[in-house]
Amino acid sequence: MKQTTSAPLIFIVEDDQDVARTMELTLAGFSFSTQCCRSGAELLRRLRTQTPDLCIIDLGLPDMDGMRLMQQVQSISDCGVLIVTGRSHVSDRVMGLELGADDYMVKPFEARELVARIRSILRRRQTAADSRPTRTAVAEFSGWRFNPANNTLQAPDGKEQLLSASEAELLRIFLANPNRILQREQLLGNREEAPTDRSIDARVSRLRRKLDDDGRQKEMIKTVYGAGYLLLSPVRWLNDGERD
Repeated sequence: MKQTTSAPLIFIVEDDQDVARTMELTLAGFSFSTQCCRSGAELLRRLRTQTPDLCIIDLGLPDMDGMRLMQQVQSISDCGVLIVTGRSHVSDRVMGLELGADDYMVKPFEARELVARIRSILRRRQTAADSRPTRTAVAEFSGWRFNPANNTLQAPDGKEQLLSASEAELLRIFLANPNRILQREQLLGNREEAPTDRSIDARVSRLRRKLDDDGRQKEMIKTVYGAGYLLLSPVRWLNDGERD
């Protein structure tokens, strides 16, 4: 996560000028620094030279779908992502969270709630960053390796993939508690969601797919019905001198 000593920088991706202006004025009143982008392409150009603390992304952009934009943002930046959109369907919300958004809001929104959700995202991301193992430590489990320094997951065959921030946060919680049943409340970490929110199940499902990319791996994350989830694997943390 981007470390800041000044006002957090928020990129607003919104093609409706009135909505964008409302967000700018609201956030400026709470000491946030903002920059507005009218399209997904404009955001991607800015990310080449600047690293915001968080991006607010509308799904209905003129040049690309917001879900696709969010995935591109996550591939090049470690910033947080808040979806603010007029799409109120549960399927859109679940898909947004499943693809790695930190939170999802539906328009019209209340200004104080917008600020509260942004602060919550930044706070929990900073807490997660502060609690990560040392940058040289890599977790090894059942032939897999996870590097918290850059959120990369290496399969037993050496193939690497980049996890989203939410996927990496969830995997860190499992790796810190191997062979222990974890309730939904524990897996939510610092996310301010109800433990009955099924989005945690979607995140677990997505992480399972990452740990079974060829469809033949033995499932490591077990469902314990009525209790929670369990990472069934020993875990060893390796420093630089212990790696192959």
